[in-house]
Amino acid sequence: MDDPISFARQLRREQTLPERRFWGLVGPWREAGLHWRRQAPVGPYVVDFVCKSQKLVVEIDGDTHYSDAGIAHDERRTAFLKERGYRVVRFTNADVMQRGDGVFTVLMELLGEPGSES
Repeated sequence: MDDPISFARQLRREQTLPERRFWGLVGPWREAGLHWRRQAPVGPYVVDFVCKSQKLVVEIDGDTHYSDAGIAHDERRTAFLKERGYRVVRFTNADVMQRGDGVFTVLMELLGEPGSES
């Protein structure tokens, strides 16, 4: 990934169904004024979702994240992000698609009620 910005743009254009669903789940916080970015460069990495004001990164993990190489890459990326003060939360594609209420509950635990952070 020589150019994280171009790569991020490509990923935004080719968003997966679980990523689109997650974008809808964070809608109440976006409407309340929290700024979220999709497929955003953070250092040398492109994270799935980030709310910089809350220092929160959310990753939606598909099958490639569960190979040995994927796990090692995710560990390096998570360490990099945590060194910069970010909290990193991971959900599987299935979590987002089949347990959206649970994902929403986790977000409420991390961010509070939409609009309460103002």
